[in-house]
Amino acid sequence: MVTVNDLADLRAGIDECDAQLVALLAKRNGITEKIGAIKQQIGAPLHAPDREADLLAARRQEAVAQGVNPELVEDILRRMMREAYQNQQGSLACVAPQLSPIVIVGGEGAMGQLFAQQFTRSGYEVRILDKAQQAQSETILKGAKLVLVSVPINALEQVVAALPTLDDDCLLVDITSVKQKPLKALMAAHSGPVVGLHPMFGPDISHWVKQTVVVCEGRDHEVAKGLMAQLQVWGCQVVEMDAKKHDEAMQIIQVMRHLTTFVYGQFLAKQSHTLAELRSCSSPIYQLELMMVGRLFAQSPELYSDIMLAQFDDVEALLANYQDTFADTLEKLKAGDKASLIAAFADAKEYFSDATAHFLTQSRSLLNKANDAKVLD
Repeated sequence: MVTVNDLADLRAGIDECDAQLVALLAKRNGITEKIGAIKQQIGAPLHAPDREADLLAARRQEAVAQGVNPELVEDILRRMMREAYQNQQGSLACVAPQLSPIVIVGGEGAMGQLFAQQFTRSGYEVRILDKAQQAQSETILKGAKLVLVSVPINALEQVVAALPTLDDDCLLVDITSVKQKPLKALMAAHSGPVVGLHPMFGPDISHWVKQTVVVCEGRDHEVAKGLMAQLQVWGCQVVEMDAKKHDEAMQIIQVMRHLTTFVYGQFLAKQSHTLAELRSCSSPIYQLELMMVGRLFAQSPELYSDIMLAQFDDVEALLANYQDTFADTLEKLKAGDKASLIAAFADAKEYFSDATAHFLTQSRSLLNKANDAKVLD
């Protein structure tokens, strides 16, 4: 007959397994730190996609052979990899020493600090030029080989125009979310090499591995190759794109999304239900949606206002089209026209058809994590 002691014995066995897991994790962390040190010495990128894919495939096969859920094994491995990438951030390889010294204009802001820290980790000489250092701007910029401008979109043209004359071989860079106008401003202010970057992340990242950075050509693009190589050593996914194409894509990826989230957040704030009430009865997928809405309102209102305003003239037609689509859907609902709703669903489904299987797999993992987090609350 099964007793309480039997349950206690089994739980003791679980505790022993968990202790062994912790010891193995500590051992693995020690090995990954040594790997990071070697990568730093030889200038190897932090992220090796082929190695990662091979490792995951091999461990999944081993999991199946031993009757363990391969999805569980992959989840654990990916979390350990993220930890490893974070542990390897202390000292990074410098692959473009010709770009030193580097000046970060707006270096006391959140993104400026993020870049300054990463360049410093890679051994570059980094100087900060912000409001407090304006009186010393010429001294700070003297001999700079890379000047990275990290200021709000609406201030960029004025800040760049006020810069002292830079050396002809200095690479001038901006990191705003719009690229055509900033690139024109940079090329008007500087006769040397110019490139536009758009980091597709904020200052709260734990590491740079797998983060996307869009690169838009300005002038003398060959000079920017060293900077791109450095980004890749940090583990970034570098995507080269025409500035016009970039801005058109951002109208959908950023501006329309932020506007939609902004409006939905305002709508929720006007309802009679508290956020706690909505969260208490939300499904995992709605929990995720609330997280993303809440994330926007946890950020700087100036930043998101600038992002939405920066391309409003270009996005106005998209907004009108969005309103028309919403109104058309509302009319179908009012009319109880199920056939038209199904037809509209089919049209949209066709657009997503090539990615639906991938999105289902990815979203399932995210939903599980959202559900875990809700239980922990």
